Amino acid sequence: MLELLNQIESSALTDIAGVSNADALEQWRIAYLGGSGKVKTAWAGFKDVPKDQKAAVGARFKTLNEALDKALAEKKLQLASAAPAAAGPQLDVTEPGLISAAAVGRRHIISRVRDELVDVFARMGFDVADGPELEDDEHNFIKLNIPPEHPARDPIDNFYIDDPARHSRPRMLRSQTSTVQIRVMEQAVAAGWGVAGSPPIKVVAPGRVYRPDTVDATHSFMFHQIEGLYVDRGVTMSDLKTTLLSFAKAYFGPGAEVRLRPSFFPFTEPSAEFDMKIRLRPDQPERWIELGGCGLVDPAVFEACGIDPEMWTGFAFGFGIERLAMGKYGIPDIRMLFENDVRFLQQL
Repeated sequence: MLELLNQIESSALTDIAGVSNADALEQWRIAYLGGSGKVKTAWAGFKDVPKDQKAAVGARFKTLNEALDKALAEKKLQLASAAPAAAGPQLDVTEPGLISAAAVGRRHIISRVRDELVDVFARMGFDVADGPELEDDEHNFIKLNIPPEHPARDPIDNFYIDDPARHSRPRMLRSQTSTVQIRVMEQAVAAGWGVAGSPPIKVVAPGRVYRPDTVDATHSFMFHQIEGLYVDRGVTMSDLKTTLLSFAKAYFGPGAEVRLRPSFFPFTEPSAEFDMKIRLRPDQPERWIELGGCGLVDPAVFEACGIDPEMWTGFAFGFGIERLAMGKYGIPDIRMLFENDVRFLQQL
């Protein structure tokens, strides 16, 4: 056994001297020190060594392993020091990146369109208002003249947080930004608004709304609206039509074709749908697309907010921001706005 171990050491040291690269060194390690290598194979015969020789043979195994481990470490160091230097300058990873090498991001199209709309209405004298997305049905329905038996209040058509059958004022995710106009009028009245000489209320309210709609090319269960409200003395449908036409031409260009169609909403009287001719695909003709609803504020809504409808009149409108974005930028499918496909986002 001692003679075998001497032969293994001599052979191993001779072979490693001729190793010239890392792959060959790994093969040498497997051949001599691996699980099926020559040293392990020899160790399997240790059980047959006579008892009086076991101490000497065991010590020889120890010195053999130490010698081969030392030779392996020295050869690794030798190969590393002999490796050619990397071509070109070394990269300092602590330095800031080069702007030209990085892709510059941009705001999402919905955020950009929201700001564009606010800018257009700001130039028309509208301030920006905001309200909570978690609402109660008093602001979402009751004060908007939507009675308890109205089908729009059905739980299947809304995201209720509280069970309407067990709560007198169930909370819900708002289904329309019209809730903001109610809060704006309530706050104005609470601050003393409504007497002779009071300034007009003139606001727009952009924000998210939620409805359990089936998702398709023009619908989503979460989308964005921009609500407009103007309250003053002697406001008429002519004021509303002039405002919407001015908005369409300012945002879409002087060639924008729009129309008002008679409709019905519980919170406006008279009411109308606001449509615009839009080409969603280059290979398709223009067609009328509904952008939202509008009308004169119903007297019942004024009374619910503490405003005298005999003294004050006003108009309100609400548009889908996604619909406006689709019309402005020729986007054929609302789902493209939420898929976060970088190829699509880079085009806008």
